[in-house]
Amino acid sequence: MAQELVVALSMMVATLPVPVASTAAAPAGTPETKYCLRVDAITGSRMETIQCRTRDEWANLDVDVDQEWAQNGVRVIV
Repeated sequence: MAQELVVALSMMVATLPVPVASTAAAPAGTPETKYCLRVDAITGSRMETIQCRTRDEWANLDVDVDQEWAQNGVRVIV
């Protein structure tokens, strides 16, 4: 079920416009702001995966949003 949800969400996100990446850090936001980043595809799939998490959630996964934003940032959900 979780994999089906990921696929469905990926398909929805894939239709969103992707801004041109810059060298700047991720935009500032509130603690509830979610930052959507491209992540490695699920094993056995070539579909690009995009996940949206708060800064704290990304930090718990050892991801520095500001460092990753230039290459993998997709959008911000306020």
